[in-house]
Amino acid sequence: MTRAVDVIVIGAGFAGLYAIHKFRALGLSVQAFEAGSGVGGTWYWNRYPGARCDSEMPVYQFLFSDELGGEWRWSERYPSQPDVQAYLNFVADRLDLRRDIGFDTRVTALHYESGAQRWTVTTEQGDRLSARYCVTAAGCLSAPQTPEFPGIDSFAGRIVYTSSWPEEGVDLRGKRVAVIGTGATGIQLIPEAARDAAQLTVFQRTANFSVPARNRSLTADEIEHYRSSIAQYRDVVKLSDLGHLPRLPGPTQDDTDDDPAALQSAFRTLIDMGGNGMLLNFPTMVVDERINALAADVVRERIRAIVDDPATAEDLIPTDHPIGTKRVCIDTDYFETFNRDNVRLVNLRRMPITRITQDAIVTGDERHPVDIIILATGFDAVTGPLTRIDIRGRDGVSLRDKWADGPKSYLGLMVAGFPNLFTITGPLSPSVFTNMPAMIEQHVDWIADCVASLEREGQATIEARADEEEAWGRHARDVAEQTLFTRAASWYMGANIDGKPRTILPYLGGMVAYREKCLEAAADHYARFELTAGQADPSQR
Repeated sequence: MTRAVDVIVIGAGFAGLYAIHKFRALGLSVQAFEAGSGVGGTWYWNRYPGARCDSEMPVYQFLFSDELGGEWRWSERYPSQPDVQAYLNFVADRLDLRRDIGFDTRVTALHYESGAQRWTVTTEQGDRLSARYCVTAAGCLSAPQTPEFPGIDSFAGRIVYTSSWPEEGVDLRGKRVAVIGTGATGIQLIPEAARDAAQLTVFQRTANFSVPARNRSLTADEIEHYRSSIAQYRDVVKLSDLGHLPRLPGPTQDDTDDDPAALQSAFRTLIDMGGNGMLLNFPTMVVDERINALAADVVRERIRAIVDDPATAEDLIPTDHPIGTKRVCIDTDYFETFNRDNVRLVNLRRMPITRITQDAIVTGDERHPVDIIILATGFDAVTGPLTRIDIRGRDGVSLRDKWADGPKSYLGLMVAGFPNLFTITGPLSPSVFTNMPAMIEQHVDWIADCVASLEREGQATIEARADEEEAWGRHARDVAEQTLFTRAASWYMGANIDGKPRTILPYLGGMVAYREKCLEAAADHYARFELTAGQADPSQR
């Protein structure tokens, strides 16, 4: 394939699908590329047992269309991976998006040609396309982190990655199974694996805070209410800093008179209700050390009450970061799983993995025989999906080099020196600290409005100004310093990847303020950006 289009979109998950739809509505030609064989993005690849959304209905869906919401029926409070993937397939079919998507096609390079004012896109298969605009919709958690354990190549059993779980599944019945990693993925997978495995050994480097999901089937009345109330939820979500409902039913800080006993009672009530009510109803817990410590103690108290073995309970209790500064997981019977006779926890802080042999994982002097190793070791988050592509802007400057000391962007949407390159949920946008569909819709709407303005006013290119980019970076870091996030060695800070700069990746100022800043940036005909006049050559369209 060698041809020219108006817009290249990288990815066909929530962001890619909505981008295709919006650019088509502008009358532009679009070509999307997706590395997977189907739509879904993270919901295509992460098919491991127990995979489930941790944003509840009705907000984890597209809200831009009353029709889409009215036609789809969700079945559970927290949709499972098959349900979310089925929904995205429904969206792709309902909006006839597949005809503009090249599946099983990974983009390897994006190079800007200043003379032509166009991007040349190269795929793994050798396809080359030319486009005026490039939109990255590769997702924030799509570049797996695969640690190289000594001896892993000698392992004679099966190694499975949660981030590319086989479509046909993995039979764990009667097997000795190892799960390495206890982040959000491991916490979802481990209870499911324990039900099938003859022996499950969990290798934990970092204990994580987790609260019960209390997932359940939706009632018929709830389903019908959600289907008929898309417009209402669209308006409500815009008032939320996290892109969720502004608060959940249950106690808030206003109900406690700031009394420690009342605060902890409120936290217990919200935990019993299930989900992330603590963060939604007590947003100050990520800036106020005292409130944060009270919330953390309630969760630690709960772990000790659930786990029968005191030593195992203490190993499962997080002590190295404030609650909420790493992703607070929601689970179904995670801590209860460690009461099973066939489950064992290995604390890698005390006994690191020294090597993997043909049939075992060795920690210190102890050998753990295994048949299957499951790697739930996380992602090179937010920047990794972009730096793993050879992206070169004006004068051949590499995005990877530009971000060597940490990401630079304006609003997480554009990068100085990279004209007409838009990054959906890019670094220094609220991205992973929000409900992603809501964040994606806001970004795609802004990008589409920007492109429409360029087309209407005869502008050939737009890019972030270097001074605005620097100012936004300082602002994002200043906001982060006012929170407790900088005290955690989290993937929000890039701390899970050796050699990655330690700096905040998402913008923590909240979506309400962020929306206003995006509107300000678009004011006065995008005066805060560098614009170049001139229309594209019609023969290239």
